[in-house]
Amino acid sequence: MKKALAIDVGGTKIYSAVINENGEIVSEIEKNPTPETFEEIKSLFELIIKKHEREIDVVAFSTCGAVNNQNDGILGSTGNIAKDYPKMPFKSLSSKPVFVENDANCAAWAEHIIGASKGCANSVMLTLGTGVGGGIIVNNKLLKGKNGAAGEMHFKMYCDKRRKCTCGAWDCFEIYASGKGLKITAEEISKNPNVTTYDVIEGVKSNDELMIKIFNRWQDDITAGIVGLANIFDPDCFVLSGSMAAFVDANKIEQNVNNQIVTTPTKVFKAKAGNYSGMIGAALLALQLGD
Repeated sequence: MKKALAIDVGGTKIYSAVINENGEIVSEIEKNPTPETFEEIKSLFELIIKKHEREIDVVAFSTCGAVNNQNDGILGSTGNIAKDYPKMPFKSLSSKPVFVENDANCAAWAEHIIGASKGCANSVMLTLGTGVGGGIIVNNKLLKGKNGAAGEMHFKMYCDKRRKCTCGAWDCFEIYASGKGLKITAEEISKNPNVTTYDVIEGVKSNDELMIKIFNRWQDDITAGIVGLANIFDPDCFVLSGSMAAFVDANKIEQNVNNQIVTTPTKVFKAKAGNYSGMIGAALLALQLGD
C-alpha cells in the first residue's frame, strides 16, 4: 500500500505523519512550533523529510496560503508565517514527488473521501476558527479557480463599513462568522470590551439570556453566509469544521438555510475527519495523483 509523508503547515504549529492511501495515520504524529524565519522553516521541512523519505512514495503538504494549480508553490503570504514563505522551493525538498495544497482544500477533500460529505459530489466546507477557511468541491473535484485561489471566504455581508476584516476590506463573512467575529458581536451587544468567546459559550450553557442573544446573532451571520453560498453553488451539503464549529447548532442552521435559499434543499453537517483532516486530505490528494 502506498504511503505519503503529510506535513500540515500553520502559522504556529507544523504537524507531520505518514498516512496510507486509505487515509489512515500509520506513524507517530510529530508536532513542532512553526519557526520564525524562512531558512528555519526550510530546515525543519528537510529534517522531517529526511527522517521518513525512504518509507514513503510522496511528500504531501497541507499549508496555509493559496496554492497554485500546479500544486508546487504558494501564491502569497498569509501574514501569520515568515514573509518569504511563498518562495519555498517545495519540489527540491525531496527526491520523491512533492505535492502542495491549501489546508482548507485538504480538509475539504478528507471530508469528501472519508468524512461527513462522503458520497456528496458537491459540497462546501467552512472552517470556523480564529478566521474562516473554505474548500469547495464541484462534481467530485476541488474548485481551484484560474490560479488556485478559489474558496476565500471574504465576500461582503454588509455595505456600511461595520467591521474591518483581516484581509483589509470591510464586513467580510469571515469577520462575522469566525471566533473573532463572535467576540466582536459579544462586545457590541453586551457593551463589555472584556467579554470573551468563552464567556458566551459558558453563558449559553447556563441559559444566560444575554449570551444566548449574542450566540444566536452569531449563528444568524453564519446562516446568512451559507444562504449566499448555497444559492451560488447549490451543493449537496455544507460541512462545518474548526474549533468554533463544535458549538454551532447544525440542525438549526440547516433548517434556517433551507427556509431562505432559492435553490434546492441542502444539508449542514459537522466535520467527521478529525483534527488531522488537513494532513489526511493532502495525503489522499497526493497519492491519488500518483495512481
